[in-house]
Amino acid sequence: MAELPAIKRRMIEQGVDVIDVGAGDADFPPPHVAVKALTLALQDPAMSRYAFQLGLPAFREAAAAYMQRRFGVSVDAFKELHPLLGSKEGIAHLATVLLNPGDIAVVPVPGYPVYHGGTVLADAEPYLYDLTPRTDFLLELDEIPAYVLRRAKLVYLNYPNNPTAAVAPRDYLERVVAACRKHDLVLAYDNPYCEITFDGYVAPSIFEIPGAMDVAVEFHSLSKSFCMTGWRLGWAVGRPDRIAALARVKNYVDTGAFLAVQAAGAEVLKQAERIASGYAAQFKERRDAILPARPWIRGGDPAGHVVRVGAVARGPRVGRIPEARARRCRRGDVAGERVRRWRRGILPHRVDRPDAPAHRGDRAARKGARHCLTVR
Repeated sequence: MAELPAIKRRMIEQGVDVIDVGAGDADFPPPHVAVKALTLALQDPAMSRYAFQLGLPAFREAAAAYMQRRFGVSVDAFKELHPLLGSKEGIAHLATVLLNPGDIAVVPVPGYPVYHGGTVLADAEPYLYDLTPRTDFLLELDEIPAYVLRRAKLVYLNYPNNPTAAVAPRDYLERVVAACRKHDLVLAYDNPYCEITFDGYVAPSIFEIPGAMDVAVEFHSLSKSFCMTGWRLGWAVGRPDRIAALARVKNYVDTGAFLAVQAAGAEVLKQAERIASGYAAQFKERRDAILPARPWIRGGDPAGHVVRVGAVARGPRVGRIPEARARRCRRGDVAGERVRRWRRGILPHRVDRPDAPAHRGDRAARKGARHCLTVR
């Protein structure tokens, strides 16, 4: 995320027509209702004061109402829900809340870099679990060694998943909740893509699973589903003691999201489903348009390199990545090599760790290809 914008800028300066599908920053305008509400809120001097951790009560209430309306989940807006400067910072700070030196967090690979980074910044150890076609890109806690689980305190899950586009069946989520209870794990359920789904699939909240409130903290964001990435607004939902602990940590590092932005977010959430469905339809058009443009996505051997297209696709579309391209994407600066050597102007989102062992080069190649085609 730090390197690719600089590469992109240099290529543009050289006259290259760059199509950037890297960081998943959609180029659709934000909701009109958000712009209108922000404009009005900016004229209120009270909106320029510190938000602190309480934030704007109207935003908390709108987020709680959305959880009830969308998922049938009832939460206390002031005890079980907390505003965030985007879900990213909340996920990172949850590691600070829960982890001590020597503790382990289970981190899916590939995955959002903040899972690994938040763990390391908390002076804990990440245990990397490879998401592969063998398990339908699901993280299976029962496959993790017992000695790891004894030290583990936190596990990260993200479904609908970036970058694989996998979705989690209800029976899988039930197994995860049961496993977290058995091993005394907290589940960080990263759910920013719950509204970007296609072909009739409707993504759940982890709290639709009985008993999940005992083990999980769920993160939501206005960034992706509502094309408000730069506004930096989201929220966390969880048990009161965990939400209170998260608020205490955040109290030392931030003073809350801008109140005017929270006012805009509240207005968006009042009609979230309608707004998000419009954006999802546009994302689907792009997903469908790219399939004929990439013939090697279709067909092929399901045992080969799997690529799923779009934020969420009902059922896999598989294809084998040409070996010549795979050889170009060995461990290291995968994205940079693709840009420099292929000269196609497509910048994939890089989530491979700089310290990843060399034998993971073939997986890095698969990740690089998937990232060119997913939405995040």
